[in-house]
Amino acid sequence: MQLRTWLTGLVIATQALAAQVGWSQIDIPGTPPDAPNTIVALYYPTQAAATRVVMGPLVLNVARRAEPEPSVKGLIMISHGLGGSEIGHSRLAEALARQGYLVAALRHPGDNWQDGSLLEKTPERYFYVRPRQVSHVIDALLADPEWKDRIARGARGPRIGAVGHSAGGYTVLALAGGEPDLARLARHCQEEGAQDPIFCRMGRTGQRPMAASAPGQAPLRDARVQAVVAMAPVGAVFSAESLGRIQVPTAIYEAELDRFLVPRFHAEWIARNMPRAALHRVPNAWHFAFLDTPTLPIPSPDGDLGADPPGFDRAGFLANLGGELVAFFDKAFQD
Repeated sequence: MQLRTWLTGLVIATQALAAQVGWSQIDIPGTPPDAPNTIVALYYPTQAAATRVVMGPLVLNVARRAEPEPSVKGLIMISHGLGGSEIGHSRLAEALARQGYLVAALRHPGDNWQDGSLLEKTPERYFYVRPRQVSHVIDALLADPEWKDRIARGARGPRIGAVGHSAGGYTVLALAGGEPDLARLARHCQEEGAQDPIFCRMGRTGQRPMAASAPGQAPLRDARVQAVVAMAPVGAVFSAESLGRIQVPTAIYEAELDRFLVPRFHAEWIARNMPRAALHRVPNAWHFAFLDTPTLPIPSPDGDLGADPPGFDRAGFLANLGGELVAFFDKAFQD
């Protein structure tokens, strides 16, 4: 009995030691070869001590280039929003890594804080390119000798989930099987643009509107993605029929006071057409509540990224949300 108690204590102590977050950055070559590389921030469980790391206007709590644990519970992709960053959701990535997940947060080529060329030059391709960029990173990690054997497998193969915010929320739902309907999007902005003004301006470069249709495209669904979380997602672009066909476990988070993506046209449109999805309404929250709070003002079409309505505790919300994401993926991967 004493030996069993000692062993139990040893296991608990070892798990406690492993509850740190390692961090590294990799570059994944583009396809075709002349395409830009994809920068990916990796968060993962480690026994190395985490420290406070300042990266521009954001602060991470990680052990840089630390040795990862021998195995991880699964791979979670993170897709940022329009003009975002691979480290913009570090609080959530750290929460997942601390509980045993490998988290891969990519910087979307052509749609990040340094480069907005994807939407500016080819808006009609925007909704097709983004999900494929995520699938490309999954391809690379599942072939990477450093990671491929560490990622846990279940009956459906490697355990892979995805989290996205804003345009990233659209992206992960497209990976789950949602299909963009650019004709619907054009109608939405013609009919409801005055009620959804910030979003409907996003599809314009100068005076050129986003195309109502695009050339024939291969399916965007990635069957390897087994569960998704969409936070304040772009939703008006999805066809109702494709949303109704999504089978993977899905959680949708809506910011109650979102002015960037007015909920009734986006998160609630998705939820109405996905009866199996869980909709979570975040009270008194603006669109950027799901991002880490930057240490200096960062402007956006809806004001400062770090601003919140009076009384909203972003740090507390993100701490709670991190735990909810862990519980969601733990349950989704039970098989």
